[in-house]
Formats: sequence, C-alpha cells, structure tokens
Amino acid sequence: MSAVLGIDGGGTRTRASIVDGERVLAFAENGSIKRLRVGAEAAETNLRAVMKDVFAQAGVRGVKAASAGVASSSMPGVKEWITTVFDDFGVDRSEIVGDEVIALDGAFKGGPGILQIAGTGSNCIGRAPDGGRESAGGWSSRLGDEGSGYWIGLHAVRRGLKALDREEPTRILEVVGGIWGTKSIDELVNLGDSTPGPDFAALAPAISELAEAGDVVALGVLKQAALDLVDSVLLVRAKLRRKHHVTEEVPVAWIGSVIGKSRLVREQFFAGLHAGAPEMQIRETEVAGIEGAVWRAQQLAKAAGLVGTPSPTK
Repeated sequence: MSAVLGIDGGGTRTRASIVDGERVLAFAENGSIKRLRVGAEAAETNLRAVMKDVFAQAGVRGVKAASAGVASSSMPGVKEWITTVFDDFGVDRSEIVGDEVIALDGAFKGGPGILQIAGTGSNCIGRAPDGGRESAGGWSSRLGDEGSGYWIGLHAVRRGLKALDREEPTRILEVVGGIWGTKSIDELVNLGDSTPGPDFAALAPAISELAEAGDVVALGVLKQAALDLVDSVLLVRAKLRRKHHVTEEVPVAWIGSVIGKSRLVREQFFAGLHAGAPEMQIRETEVAGIEGAVWRAQQLAKAAGLVGTPSPTK
C-alpha cells in the first residue's frame, strides 16, 4: 500500500482522509485543532481522536506521508506538537502548512490561481505561473480577518450598538441577546467584551437571516464583508501582476461558509469581481481543502521516494 493522510484543520472542525492512489480508504471529522480557538489540550484531543477514527476505518497502522493544513500553523509550537502526534501514528514523512495552502492546492493542484478563504477567519492567497505566492489578510480575528464569520458577528454587534445610540431600527441586539442568553444591553456588552470572548463567528448565520429579512443594519454588515473579500482578491491579483509579471487572468476559487452559505455575500462577491476584472474566471462551487491536503501528501511521498512500498495493515 501507498497510503497517505490529508488533514484540513479549520477554525470550526477538522477533516481527515486516508487515500491509496485513487482510492479513498477512510474519511473522518472531529472538532477544531486550532489552539487559539479551543486551547492546546482540546486541540490535541481532537487531533488524536480524528486520527484514531480515520486510521481505524482505513485499517492501517501507518501512512507514507501526511499533509496537514492548519489555521494559525505559524504560531509557536504548533508544527512541533502535530508532528509528535503524527509520529505516534506511524507517519513516515509529514508537513504542516497553513489551511490556505491546502485549499489553494485543492483548487489548482500546484498551478496558478487566487483563492479567497471566508469562513471563521479570512485570508486570500494567490500563486503565479512561476510559483511565486502573494497574499492579503489573514491577520487574525482581532487584527484583521475582514469579511470572515468572526468579523461579521463582531461588526454586527458594533453596528447594532451604534444603531441603538442613533435610535435606528434593527433586530441585531435582540437576536444576539437571545443567542447569548443575556437579559439586558449591559449584560450583552459585558459578555461581548469579556476575555475569552464569545464565539462571534457563530453569530454570522443569524446576521445573514436578518439581512435576508430586510434588516438594514445587517444588510450593511454583509455588504461590507463582500466588499472586503472582493478587495482582497483584487489586491492579490494586482500583486501577482506587478511583482510576477502576470499578464493573463488567473482563475479565482473560494472556500468557506461566509460565501458558501450566505446568498447575499456570495452574489455581491461574484458581482464585485466581475466588475473589477470582467475576464477573470471564478469557480462556482466551493473548494474542498481536504483534497489539497491529500494531493500535497501524495506529492510529498513521491518526492521522498516512499510510494510503492508496503505499509503494514491490521
């Protein structure tokens, strides 16, 4: 067997798949392995659980290579602890990269293109035909992540409070208070300003529903989110052209629940890109980051000459 492991560790959940050639041997899901979101102990527990599950399904005791795309992979200690877990599960060769990297390869398999991520967090990454990469955003929930689920939830509350001051109509604070279980504006503000704070990204679906129902303040939040996502793509496009001498349009792909599940954001995202770059090809369906992780693991195994040798099975 020449089995490899791909892991997509996003901010909300973790997906794992073991593949042998063209055959998918197993697929499993578990909670997030993003330490900044769930803490170090829960992150490791979730990783070990999803790996135990996927290895048991596949009936293997080891894999030739593994690629893990993880949100906040550059944080100190993240690569080390994931590598340690991989070693415990019999992974011969491994890499830990950002979740945007596996998503980019899920879309373009090493080729040129621009990927906009818009889930719990946001990030935009582009690759030129010469292999050079450029990016925009991805500076964490507190310092950036414009257009993300977290940004939508946070800024909906901020704009809701501003609307309260101005005596403008909106149901945002009422709905958020119901989700958070707060009984007054003071309780809502205290919870929203607490450390650690509430899950602002979890508010995004409710804000989208309010916008669909015609809430003007919620509509404004989603419109700004879409504008920010469009701006990130066009910025990366400009960098590729200026710094890598790209003259032809490269395709654009996307991943994440903000674009995938919010009709208003998705339509304005597509419209904004068509207006800013009319000849740009935009992928209509969402990218599967796990496919990029598996593809990268296969390339890693091939480069190391590990493909084609037996792997012990139960």
